[in-house]
Amino acid sequence: MGHPGTPLTDFTRESEPEKVSLICRLLRQSPPGEFGQVVQDLYALVKDDELVRQEAAHVGAHHNKKNFTPVQVNGSTVLLTHYNDLGGNRFFYPQDKFSFEFDHLSGITSKTHLHSVMLDEEELWRGALHKGLNTYVNCHFPAGNCCVFKKSLGKRQMFVACIEAHEYQPLKHWNSLWKSDWTFALTPIMTRVTGVFLLQLHYFKDANLHVTIRKSVSESLHVIDRNQFVSDFVKFVKTEDDKIHTAILQNIQALSEDMWRKDLRRKLPITRTFMNWNDISYKEIGKVGWQRYGGAITRFF
Repeated sequence: MGHPGTPLTDFTRESEPEKVSLICRLLRQSPPGEFGQVVQDLYALVKDDELVRQEAAHVGAHHNKKNFTPVQVNGSTVLLTHYNDLGGNRFFYPQDKFSFEFDHLSGITSKTHLHSVMLDEEELWRGALHKGLNTYVNCHFPAGNCCVFKKSLGKRQMFVACIEAHEYQPLKHWNSLWKSDWTFALTPIMTRVTGVFLLQLHYFKDANLHVTIRKSVSESLHVIDRNQFVSDFVKFVKTEDDKIHTAILQNIQALSEDMWRKDLRRKLPITRTFMNWNDISYKEIGKVGWQRYGGAITRFF
């Protein structure tokens, strides 16, 4: 099989419940951008296409919503999330006020309909937040997407801002996803914004390396008027993005230095040739997530 994460197991000898358990476990472990390839591998391994399709459709829905998978609908990029899930594989896009059906196996959208949304004060805030966040994402992520949703939590109306950016390079042996969601209520004077980051990386050129980074942040922001809050919210998101980005780069640097100090310097032959280890670490590891542009480091995700 071509996919590095799928073990060569003889599924044909297993009972159907055992096959279902194994299929679901492997599908749930699929890194972002590799779900379809794992499904293809399972067709060959299990030799029961109907069973694989059945389980893949169910797990695929969870996979797409968990990873904020972007899809193109009517010229707009829509994120598939738990926040805009209408049930029955239908999703809505609050920005352009439509809903659609999505096939999680084929990736095909269909049955697009208008989705009415009351144009109240909360919807005006949601639209302003989306516009401000979208401007930031377009400037700081080469291939980023975002959307702001409303959700009810008991009697409270909450807002959830979702950001997704990915780079899938299977021919270069790596795939990566950067996503975050930001939850808050518009309470008078002050509100608490909670953000959750998730970074996933799969590198499989010379090894099968999986990296997952999670981080939660929280900050209280003043709520004076719409323009002020949107500006402060976007500044907060940018500040936290920069912090985690810088921390990851510092960890890559520390890892490189630690490997050199504890292992490489004892095992490599003495050639009296100068090697720029920092440059190597960025090229071989850092390029999976970041690129340098004119001396500045920019998110690749």
